[in-house]
Amino acid sequence: MWLTRRHLLAHASAGLACSFGAVARADLLPNLSSGPIAVRGFDVVSYFLDGPEPGLVAYEAAWAGKAWRFARAANREAFRRDPSSYAPRLGGFDPVGILAGRLVDTDPLVFARCPGPAGIERLYLLRNAEHRAQILTDPGLAMRAEARWPALRDQVERDFPE
Repeated sequence: MWLTRRHLLAHASAGLACSFGAVARADLLPNLSSGPIAVRGFDVVSYFLDGPEPGLVAYEAAWAGKAWRFARAANREAFRRDPSSYAPRLGGFDPVGILAGRLVDTDPLVFARCPGPAGIERLYLLRNAEHRAQILTDPGLAMRAEARWPALRDQVERDFPE
């Protein structure tokens, strides 16, 4: 079974908890308005600083058809200068799932920063701590997922229409 954003939302609305502690983390997630909010409202620049922080509506920017929220104005401005450096790779899907040929949703509090082309760190969101451990112990995993991603990218628009 694919664990997709659509499936996760269905489970959440049915009151089911994921095995990786989604219920315990629910109080950490910001209240979000309806609409296409990127990374569940977390500030993607903060992942490269002190760790993920919830973004605020006051510091919102539009990019790639989504609203991106930031904890402070400086983070929003850094993102505006170079959004692709901060945005999660692989469309925000789990690289372990990508390697398995599936679009697997992620937990914004489980992440890794891995070197990409030219040694620049890139943000990868992951489904759970086990997947995070895999990507940290096998640095080539991210690059293999990047190579597989173009074959799955078309599924995003088909399976996740906005």
